[in-house]
Amino acid sequence: MCTNAQDPYQKFFQYLQVEKNASPNTLTAYTRGLSDWEEFLNEEGVDAGCLNAERLHVRLYLTAMHNKGLQRTSIARELSVLRTFYRFLKRESMILENPTSFTHFPSQPNRLPRFLYEEELQSLFEVCRGDDPLKQRDLAIIELLYATGIRVSECTNLKMTDLDFVTETVHVLGKGRKERYVPIGAFAIDALERYFEDGRKRLMREEAQHVFLNFRGLPLTDRGLRHTLTKRVQEASRTLRISPHSLRHTFATHLLNEGADLRSVQELLGHENLRTTQKYTHVTTDRLRHVYKGAHPRA
Repeated sequence: MCTNAQDPYQKFFQYLQVEKNASPNTLTAYTRGLSDWEEFLNEEGVDAGCLNAERLHVRLYLTAMHNKGLQRTSIARELSVLRTFYRFLKRESMILENPTSFTHFPSQPNRLPRFLYEEELQSLFEVCRGDDPLKQRDLAIIELLYATGIRVSECTNLKMTDLDFVTETVHVLGKGRKERYVPIGAFAIDALERYFEDGRKRLMREEAQHVFLNFRGLPLTDRGLRHTLTKRVQEASRTLRISPHSLRHTFATHLLNEGADLRSVQELLGHENLRTTQKYTHVTTDRLRHVYKGAHPRA
């Protein structure tokens, strides 16, 4: 039931922007999710929309999404949007009861993150070898993503001043505008230096701050990076199917398989919660074989 006549959506998005420093992608996701929720409530004839929603409406909404064929991961994401929204409204005393209370997330399949083996990575690196400026750029992108585990948005937002080849680190502005410094490996530094000395200069039409540029000399977008990686993957293999996020999975998996501790990987990935990092604690068959041979007396 409503206890405050102020616009709940306006206040909520102010909260996301000011207090949570939400990224544009996060704001877009919340806008889409809450628009779908409001549309559902209107169809159900709920007076005052979101402020008078009850637990029954939430359950009906989840059922409606399931009937539309949405995957459990998508339904869980939409429920997360509603939970955050209604926790805020309750905090602001705009509602008396939270309708998402005692609503459980749909059970999720226990899928391991898709990662690349070293041979697959090598094939991906090889298709980017050459003097073409776009190939130099793409090799630098792939090497950097694998070397640092940064997100796509973090990569495309990098400025030239964020890279420090003296300390071999990159300054990253992550989710919620949280800053972190991540080491860069030697291979990534070599690829970046070559790109800066040659390819980037040929792509640049005017002075630019962003590290990665498209063929017009403008900053490379998230969509452009994803398209680029898809193209290079298709050149490297007819069967390989990965996303830019797969390189982040690969970064974390390879570190943990080689003995890195979970807390360090959490810091490098910029995860707020350790549980998010724990999904990478699976081990490869090669790692199991290595441990077995080293530990079993008759291996």
